[in-house]
Amino acid sequence: MKASQFFISTLKEAPAEAALASHKLMLRAGLIKANASGLYTWMPMGLRVLRKVENIVREEMNRAGAVELLMPVVQPAELWEESSRWEFYGKELLRLKDRHERDFCLGPTCEEVITDIVRKEITSYKQLPKNFYHINTKFRDEVRPRFGVMRAREFVMKDAYSFHADYESLVRDGYQPMYDAYCRIFNRLGLNYRPVAADTGSIGGTGSHEFQVLAESGEDVIAYSDTSDFAANVELAPTLPQQGERAAAAEILTKVHTPKVKTIADLAAFLNIPAEKTLKSIVVEGEAEGELVLLLLRGDHEFNDIKAEKLAGVKSPLAMATPEAIQTGFGANGGSLGPVGFKGKVYADYATEKLADTVIGANEDDYHYTGFNFGRDCPEPEFVDLRNVIEGDPSPDGKGRLKLARGIEVGHVFQLRDKYSQAMNASFLDNNGKSQVMEMGCYGIGVTRIVAAAIEQNNDERGIIWTDAMAPFEVVVVPMNYKKSDAVRETADKLYAELLAKGVDVLLDDRDERAGVLLNDSELLGIPHRIVIGDRGLKEGVVEYAKRTDSEAQSVAVDAVVEKIAAGLQK
Repeated sequence: MKASQFFISTLKEAPAEAALASHKLMLRAGLIKANASGLYTWMPMGLRVLRKVENIVREEMNRAGAVELLMPVVQPAELWEESSRWEFYGKELLRLKDRHERDFCLGPTCEEVITDIVRKEITSYKQLPKNFYHINTKFRDEVRPRFGVMRAREFVMKDAYSFHADYESLVRDGYQPMYDAYCRIFNRLGLNYRPVAADTGSIGGTGSHEFQVLAESGEDVIAYSDTSDFAANVELAPTLPQQGERAAAAEILTKVHTPKVKTIADLAAFLNIPAEKTLKSIVVEGEAEGELVLLLLRGDHEFNDIKAEKLAGVKSPLAMATPEAIQTGFGANGGSLGPVGFKGKVYADYATEKLADTVIGANEDDYHYTGFNFGRDCPEPEFVDLRNVIEGDPSPDGKGRLKLARGIEVGHVFQLRDKYSQAMNASFLDNNGKSQVMEMGCYGIGVTRIVAAAIEQNNDERGIIWTDAMAPFEVVVVPMNYKKSDAVRETADKLYAELLAKGVDVLLDDRDERAGVLLNDSELLGIPHRIVIGDRGLKEGVVEYAKRTDSEAQSVAVDAVVEKIAAGLQK
């Protein structure tokens, strides 16, 4: 492609509202243009990157045995009502009516649509297993779109759905092949990533893995072992029960006046003690009407609501107790609560089990107990996992210690089981002629998000750094004075033609711009390989060649540069 026949629209500075590196660089490089909050046009340069990601995803999905189709963006409400997600999904589901006042939505995902298709088309175990996928636009009405395409309202996603006669087939023929395909996809894209065990969220099901691209700007925190392959999202990574014996109580239970102390930080400062000597109380609604459940954590630890929601007797979805209910159940307001005298169910985090002589709320406003001990001052609670892991915790697999890193979720695979097939009656006749509900898997990749995540992981002060697989062009030929120098123009055209003949995706930047503009744009755009042609070098029979990651260019003979690049490209 010649730049004069293409469209390059770069900026010296990114708009002020851009915060993340990927957002800034995608706008500066002219990959995207904003139309409204969370809505972007993919410009020609950005679309080339997007299509290359799509092609790799498509090739690996086909290789894994998935069959491509294309489902609609606009989906009928009645399907979502069948699965009970029409109301449950919340305000992210953009609902609309057609001219006949029938309800529809812009699809954020396609479980309902594909299940409806399969229940009409597949009736026998002989037709299973089957895996369908498509790559299409999705819409989620984010309350606060931000970070460019990282969290946009409209985005491109690959979603696949597998259907099986039993759970063994789901794992063997669906989940594991998709997991392996995702690893191949991210390996080919050249990304530093980790598959991590994750919560299933609103999609549902019994098991899932996220694929996280490691980047300091990531919204998610993942925990991984320093000596094994264990990795999990911090919201799901389990903590382990404490070992050893609890120390004997050395203090008596003493009520202390703590005026205006409402937080753990305030409490630790007021009593001049470390936060880990305190216990914090969290009160949630129980399953029964009016029932309260008390959750206790070490003061310096972070509460994990996903783990709490799975406890027996706790209302799901998790609901914090109202101030009125707390006052009724404890006789005090938040900030002064504890288990002494409380008659309801009490759960305490594993990390609290071996503690002695701690500080806890006294169930009287502006008072706390010092010298509190389980067993002596209140019945022993049930000890469970209630917190987020921290760096240095033992790895749940018993191998090494946990480290934490930030990541950007770009893919997710789920074992849906029968969540949707049961609700929508997607059944088949088994080999005994008996009707059975299908097992399902769901596998998503954020195609547009991959582009932003790759930039977050690979950029410098000069711009984007693409891998060969994702770059809009693999090579850029930058001729100095292309319009004025016959020798430069002839050499540039010759090298351009030779690279095309070898199947190299090459851009000839024949724009009538200053040398600084051409060179700066090539680096901003992140094109992996660059050939600079000038009259001075041609007199010596050489051109300048540099990889985007090189600090300096090297002189290469004109007749050798094409072979050098072709041999080095990662195909």
